Amino acid sequence: QTSTIMNAYQNSYAPFANMTMDEDSFLHHASAGLTHNQVNTFMAVYASRRKNPVDILVGALFGFMGLAGVHRFMTGDIFLGILYLLTGGFLGIGTLIDVISYRTIANDYNRHLAYDCYQIAKMNS
Repeated sequence: QTSTIMNAYQNSYAPFANMTMDEDSFLHHASAGLTHNQVNTFMAVYASRRKNPVDILVGALFGFMGLAGVHRFMTGDIFLGILYLLTGGFLGIGTLIDVISYRTIANDYNRHLAYDCYQIAKMNS
């Protein structure tokens, strides 16, 4: 049964675009100890809410066209999104830093999402 669960788990996130090693690692840890049905629930919820790092990069690049903070709205950080929007991404410096660190922003969001998905999966046992 363990190999069946691992095969379902390994195949369930194969289509994730631009998946990092960190993301792979925290998905393995986040879904440890879940049953087959719970893993399916975990991965379904995670896949529907996951943020692709390239999408975060594109959102951050909008800051250089006058729409600073789009990437922060995408990750649910509304306060910082409004602050970026009103200050031009902290005069472009914050936007530049976020363009450089877009993978970290996506990984942080996805890591918190994995924890939430774990809680949802455990409730659906």
